Amino acid sequence: MADYKGIKGFTIPSVSSDPDNPIMGQIWYNSSSAILKGEVVGVGTWASGGNLNQTSMLRAGFGTQTTAYVCGGEGPPSTLLATVENYDGSAWSETTDLNTARSSIQGGGDGSATAGLVFGGEIPAAQLTGVTESWNGTSWTEVNDLNTARRYMASTTSGTNTAVLAFGGLSPGATAVTEQWNGTSWTEVNDLNTARYGQGGFGTTTAAISASGASPPISNVESWNGTSWTEVNDVNTARRGLGSSGNATEGLVFGGDNPSLNAETESFDGTSWTEVGDLSTARAYGATGGITSTTEALFAGGATPSLTNATEEWNKPDTTTVTVTTS
Repeated sequence: MADYKGIKGFTIPSVSSDPDNPIMGQIWYNSSSAILKGEVVGVGTWASGGNLNQTSMLRAGFGTQTTAYVCGGEGPPSTLLATVENYDGSAWSETTDLNTARSSIQGGGDGSATAGLVFGGEIPAAQLTGVTESWNGTSWTEVNDLNTARRYMASTTSGTNTAVLAFGGLSPGATAVTEQWNGTSWTEVNDLNTARYGQGGFGTTTAAISASGASPPISNVESWNGTSWTEVNDVNTARRGLGSSGNATEGLVFGGDNPSLNAETESFDGTSWTEVGDLSTARAYGATGGITSTTEALFAGGATPSLTNATEEWNKPDTTTVTVTTS
């Protein structure tokens, strides 16, 4: 039988300590611990971040893991919020309130979180709204409303406050309506194939994903190419109220309600979905912030089922060291 040297052309090195900066595919024997190790694709995990100041759910979120905003939402006991909080990667600070308190709203913004947009939602007396507010890093300004007032929709996670796609939601029933923001006004474009609300959404105005959601809970996923929606491979677990981060070629969805609370995280590689590391606490209806990849994400607040102010951070290194086992 051929050995490792015969197959690969070299022997496995024996070292007294692990290399400082191993590269993908590298393998070695640690003589101090008597363990065979190797370097493989990184494995993502969730860890605790700083707590929100406001226990809450159904808030809009935008920005990145280290420069995020959460806006509005619902606090106990069923109180509509105008509160806005800013995350610096370790702690949340309250900043300028929205002009209109509301729940089940949605947001989008740039990677530095100095230019954001929040829109739609539910205002007092259970009325739906299309109100849109723009953030310049200091204050909020009301701009043109959505054409269809609704709540509990999804939107793209990357871009700026001049380029956002909003899709689905309740108005009052599940809707397939898709609207695109150009920095001045909203324009209705082609609808989703399947009406839904509470779904995960990520990407840009030219390449986006709408994942799962309810009408009732569905596993269906659709891809936007800048003109129309096409059905692609389903998520493994149907749910609503899930968090999301990424772009149309790689992304994450996590948590949710189906109807039991869920901790599951699924990773999208542009074609299919794979289950990866779970949230520490099963929850739904939290606010998200993330960059356009599967390496970093944020889930803040939500229902567990009681409302929480906890934040979890997702990090996935490029590579990770593992122990090689045989059987």
